[in-house]
Amino acid sequence: MKITLNDKKLKVNEWTIQRIEQKLNKLDRYFKSDAVATVRLSEERGRYIAEVTVHAGSMVYRAQDKSGDVIASFDAAVDAIDRQIRKNKTRLEKRLQEGAFEVYPSDAPAVKEDPFEVVRVKRFVLDPLTTEEAILQMNLLGHRFYAFRNVDDGERICVIYARDDGGYGLIECE
Repeated sequence: MKITLNDKKLKVNEWTIQRIEQKLNKLDRYFKSDAVATVRLSEERGRYIAEVTVHAGSMVYRAQDKSGDVIASFDAAVDAIDRQIRKNKTRLEKRLQEGAFEVYPSDAPAVKEDPFEVVRVKRFVLDPLTTEEAILQMNLLGHRFYAFRNVDDGERICVIYARDDGGYGLIECE
């Protein structure tokens, strides 16, 4: 697994880098050799934020954690990715490395998997709007996201969404 480390507003020492590599190498059993892990470590108001993103083939696994210790935040984020993979192991077995789950003993408690169930389907016309108009429309509807055709970008299909930090995010389809 190829590892990329980005640090923002803090200095990462050699011991921390070794700990990051050691912990991420434990995830290697799941992925083929084409996996790329990106670790972002930052400090915000005295709390450390660790974001771990693993790109493996067409799948993306992501987790984030905040705590008072940079290593604790990172460990919790990697453990969350591990839990995500184990929870969805039957759905992911085709996409992950052969024998990835054989390291777990057979008497380990099985994680109950709920089937994916679509309970509602909505169809609507994507209106051509600017990004500002889409944000206004989303807020008027009281939704957390809104799909539209972006007039500013050649009418590509985009999704605007409200972020937890109070800002907005824009997803552009290619």
